[in-house]
Amino acid sequence: MERVDDGHLFSVVTVISFYIKMNNYKRIIIKIGTSVLTSGSPKLDRPKMINIVSECAELHKHGVEIIIVSSGAVAVGKERLGFPELPAIMASKQLFAAVGQSRLMQVWEQLFEIYGLQVGQILLTKSDIEGRSRYLHARDTLDALLGQGVIPIINENDAVATEEIKLGDNDNLSAMVTMLADADLLIMLTDQPGLFTSDPRSNPDAKLIAEVNSIDEIADVDISPSKSGLGTGGMITKLKAADYARRAGADVVIAAGGAENVITRVFSEESVGTRFRAISSPLESRKRWILTRSSPGKLVIDRGAEEALIKKGRSLLPAGILIVEGDFKRGATISVFTKSGKELARGVARYGSKDLNLIKGEQSEEISEILGYFYGAVAVHRNDLILLNG
Repeated sequence: MERVDDGHLFSVVTVISFYIKMNNYKRIIIKIGTSVLTSGSPKLDRPKMINIVSECAELHKHGVEIIIVSSGAVAVGKERLGFPELPAIMASKQLFAAVGQSRLMQVWEQLFEIYGLQVGQILLTKSDIEGRSRYLHARDTLDALLGQGVIPIINENDAVATEEIKLGDNDNLSAMVTMLADADLLIMLTDQPGLFTSDPRSNPDAKLIAEVNSIDEIADVDISPSKSGLGTGGMITKLKAADYARRAGADVVIAAGGAENVITRVFSEESVGTRFRAISSPLESRKRWILTRSSPGKLVIDRGAEEALIKKGRSLLPAGILIVEGDFKRGATISVFTKSGKELARGVARYGSKDLNLIKGEQSEEISEILGYFYGAVAVHRNDLILLNG
């Protein structure tokens, strides 16, 4: 590893100490995108990484628990192998990830050791999150590491993940980890200063949105996919992740990873980036787990059922279901949509897709006669239902 100038470290830490304003954030997640770790180049930007580590170390010294969700394994693997021209297939990405992940962790370990801090690697796939037992084990592991003062560094296990077991991208992973760890704050460092009214790369009049209190406030914002070619996400995935995390009771900030002292400024609640405020009534543990699960099916409901869910807090009855899409079993997490195409809720299905296709639009007292068995009067119980409006 390149030698880091001690004078530079002292200067960075002094500035960081000045910025820190203590608040109620006790456990924070820092998601660092590939474009931040490489500064848009094909290689790791180690001076940038030491700045990030310096800020984390200073917050850690003040008693803040820190979890890092780090992208970059594929980019590091390409660098280590000399940027070979390989087919754009899953096996190539897994090859790069397998080579790059160990090297990436080595760099993080070396940098944190400068400050006397230990790191621990956790690699996750969808099965680690979606199964209730494994979800709880993963949570216990995080708590154990943090309890010993270790900084967990988390990435998706790209070397073995297939499309069927992938979590999707590290934006989504960071939201899942925020819910898993019961964190207070998620900081998503990217190559953009935050969320704009339109794409600032093509519209010079685009304005930064400083704060969002409801996702409905930004329904008309023009969001373009990632164009860097380095990562897998974009602003769309970040907004989805931010919405999930705020439902778990965490504030979320999307900010430029290249901004000076960005982590401590966000932590101190300076106006930097775009801040999404946590909802006032966060989801309890089981509902957080429900939200982390993928949705293999979809129900479209009528207006009456929509009003019953939103205004009356009722369960979803078969009578209100218009359309059943997907192939899923009883106990799967499914999405509930309005007739206009808006996702209204997520919930655990009391009946599988084949059964729901038979009983949709029917009264609950007719279920036994139609199916020959009875799992209850509701399609999705209100205790297993999460409304996504607001």
